[in-house]
Amino acid sequence: MSRLRVGRAPGRPRERRPVRLLAATAAVTALALAASGCVTVHGELALLPPATEAEAAKAVAEFTSAFNRADEANDPSLNADRVTGPLGEINQAGLRARAVTDPGGNKEHRPLELTDARFLLPRKAGWPRWFVADADSNRDVDQGSKDQRWLLVFVRNGPQERWEAAYLGILRATEVPDFAEEEGYAVPVAADSDALAVAPGKLGAEYVAYLKDGKPGAFAAGPHTSEWRAQRARAAARPGLATQYADRVADRGDFAPLGLRTRDGGALVFFATRYFERQTAAPGYRPKVPGDVKALMTGEVKNTVTREWVSSQSVLVGPAGTDRDGVAVTARLQGVVGAVGS
Repeated sequence: MSRLRVGRAPGRPRERRPVRLLAATAAVTALALAASGCVTVHGELALLPPATEAEAAKAVAEFTSAFNRADEANDPSLNADRVTGPLGEINQAGLRARAVTDPGGNKEHRPLELTDARFLLPRKAGWPRWFVADADSNRDVDQGSKDQRWLLVFVRNGPQERWEAAYLGILRATEVPDFAEEEGYAVPVAADSDALAVAPGKLGAEYVAYLKDGKPGAFAAGPHTSEWRAQRARAAARPGLATQYADRVADRGDFAPLGLRTRDGGALVFFATRYFERQTAAPGYRPKVPGDVKALMTGEVKNTVTREWVSSQSVLVGPAGTDRDGVAVTARLQGVVGAVGS
């Protein structure tokens, strides 16, 4: 997992077929673990790296180039084949909205630059294959920091497919863990692993349950857990406007949770959820709907608007036996992907 610099480059989300940024409203501080097939070499299953470092660097450069073209033009078609999963759905919805609100293009566009990248390449049999690019970005200043890292998860569903970015986690440099290695390669975590406090395949359901009832357990307190629940409670109590939330697991296809083992016996895992935010105004009033949401809306707002969000989380999961606070949510990326008025 050596460092390889990725120079400046001029820049679909879907829960699609079983084997298969940031333009939307986002809240951040953001593979498939079950293979659909296998490779046989001399009668044995071959564990293969997903790509060489040069191939991974090329995938990052091509993603960056496509992202910049789409961001500048407010045109989702220009990078639809370079994004997928939760990141792709957030990105594409945001670009569709901006194509309506700013049809002349993004006058505030500033090219994304990803540099000082290292590549975490987990070996596995069959497809899909995936890797993580840990890079520095020139967007740190936008968030008042210069020590953040972008962890982009790229997935590829077959030898004829392109690499697409499915997840993004933005972490402080000090939050990026030390990753375990086997023979120089990153170590993936199985969806049903019993070596962690919570198996990656169960994180979505556990998070949804926590957001609903808030019972102490696996999730540590923080801005994306206890504080997020408190923010929802305040929104629900506003006079004249009732707000309800319904969370759902999203773990099919390119939304599958993905994790890498860390040296402490835990793992860094990416997973996604959906949630619906329904606002109902008092009789005689209508909820306010901003232009970027209205651009994605169907129906007519009479007294209710329901927003659909995709939320992508990166979490540090402790080893098995960690009874409390075994899951720390280090980053969350979310965006509105649809809305209905009624």
